[in-house]
Amino acid sequence: MKPTFSFSISREVGVGFSYADYGEVVETTEDAAKNIHAFITIFFDTFTQFSGRPLHLSGESYGGRYLPSFASYIYDQNQVAKNEGRSTLNLQSVLIGNGITDISTLYPGRYEVECGTASLDTPFQSIENCVRMKIALPRCVAMMDNNCIDHFDSIDCRAAVNLCDFELSTSYEASGRNPYDISKMCVGDSLCYAENSVISNYLNDPETRQLLGVESPKNFTPCNDVVGSGFDAHLDKYAVPSQHYVAGLLERGVRILIYAGTYDWRCNWVANKLWVDKLQWSGNELYATASWRDWTVNEGKAGETKTSGLLTFVTIRGAGHMVPHDKPAEAFAMVSRWIGEREI
Repeated sequence: MKPTFSFSISREVGVGFSYADYGEVVETTEDAAKNIHAFITIFFDTFTQFSGRPLHLSGESYGGRYLPSFASYIYDQNQVAKNEGRSTLNLQSVLIGNGITDISTLYPGRYEVECGTASLDTPFQSIENCVRMKIALPRCVAMMDNNCIDHFDSIDCRAAVNLCDFELSTSYEASGRNPYDISKMCVGDSLCYAENSVISNYLNDPETRQLLGVESPKNFTPCNDVVGSGFDAHLDKYAVPSQHYVAGLLERGVRILIYAGTYDWRCNWVANKLWVDKLQWSGNELYATASWRDWTVNEGKAGETKTSGLLTFVTIRGAGHMVPHDKPAEAFAMVSRWIGEREI
């Protein structure tokens, strides 16, 4: 693999150590895309030794919503820059892990994870709850399609989301299980990982801040409820179907990797497989006829994968929402092979 470097960017102001001098806020993914493009452009203009390096955008979870938008904005701005004789960003690929991209498949996927054998050999949810969910699922899907996807109406979409969450999410939430890893119970803070508070405490330690050169007036925070409320007020997750961005990128030669740990409930692998299977792009038929195969790490099965042209789907067996956390060797092998343009 060619030498690479990486940098991490907070998606919007107010998360991590990020802040705005004059109280500016960003409350939609499409607005955030402009900031991300500006930052990456300034980075390469400032550190000219990296100019022209291949650019791969990677993220997880809500990254399924924002990465396709960010990459699309970068691609479009590249065309503007070319026409004006300016340098461009060398966008090569997008990697999305356990993302939320096409919301139409989210709840059918959650049903399969809880009440089927998509993740565990024996369903963990009670039969009573599964019957209730099965009955509600068609109505949920129809309301989401009609009010959030085929035609977006903020009031009706909100009603659809509320119904789907009540009928298809409350049973899991009452189970006490970690929504990011169905094989574990929730521990620690609201994100259900005990190490989250340890990480935050370490990053907020004055010595750590000094070592990292942190100048932010605020403490590190992995999630920010105020920022989240702003995005939710705009129904950002539902307002723009991000799968259309993915299709547009594929048609323009940008490689796409969709990967998912099989123990995740929140943004589960079944939902991701379903939306990739039905993605409307010119390579859909070829992707549909492509074969699944096992992929391995250190001679052991890591999961299954399927590739057609520029689109690849990968599962990581036994991993939850945060694949690098749960399966670091498999995650490193997958990313290394992808960046190196080798078969996963």
